Amino acid sequence: MVQNVFRTGFLVRTAHTLLTWVVTVVLFLHNTDLRRCEERGELLLPALFFLLVLLSVLLYFTVSLMDPGFVLSDTGAQGSDEEMEAMISESSTPRLRRCGYCLLQQPMRAKHCQTCKHCIRRYDHHCPWIENCVGERNHRWFVVYLLVQLLALLWALHIALSGISPSVSWEPWFRANGFLLAALVVVGAFSGNVALLLGCHLYLISINCTTWEFMSRHRISYLRNFRAEENPFDRGLLCNLWDFFCICRTVMWEQVYQKNTPNTV
Repeated sequence: MVQNVFRTGFLVRTAHTLLTWVVTVVLFLHNTDLRRCEERGELLLPALFFLLVLLSVLLYFTVSLMDPGFVLSDTGAQGSDEEMEAMISESSTPRLRRCGYCLLQQPMRAKHCQTCKHCIRRYDHHCPWIENCVGERNHRWFVVYLLVQLLALLWALHIALSGISPSVSWEPWFRANGFLLAALVVVGAFSGNVALLLGCHLYLISINCTTWEFMSRHRISYLRNFRAEENPFDRGLLCNLWDFFCICRTVMWEQVYQKNTPNTV
């Protein structure tokens, strides 16, 4: 029973939710800009901040619980047999491999996650904070979540700073501001991490590359023969952003690879 709770990510998700709302309550209860707005009867900013925090929590659970792009069968993974035979007959297209764990034929850009026990389409990475993989189906929502989370964290950082009150000596100052200082440390640490993660993902999206491909390029068969600056999936900045955020269908990356890779024969 305990192992199952850990495996499903219950504790991680509970910790994230509790930490989010504890920090939010601290910001509302102390003499911050939020509290001063409430006392003046100006409820717009407190309501907007609360809704932003709520949206970040909802996006967190959306990304955490949704299917990241599990490959569940050979047919669902690759399309028709005729399409696959045509693609693997091309000398410029590496032969598709069968996963050594789940024994399914992997689509190009897929990878088996040993934590999730599935192959994931357009695998990016397994995120321990959401206890889920980031793949083709939830990657865009993961980036949207990071953006909303960063906005909420930066706003919370500003609110926490607005509540720090001066004092004549160190001890009463610490007693009066202890909870706000703890909130500042938590929010500041998370702000830096989320900003760095969001920046990395936006860069990789702009060149149509995944974290796994970027970190393990030398071990990936379909990228091994390309130079470091070459990417067979890169269609330019605007097209890459459009494809990532606006194309919601499953992409046959074998066809994209074949189209953008010159035939060596």
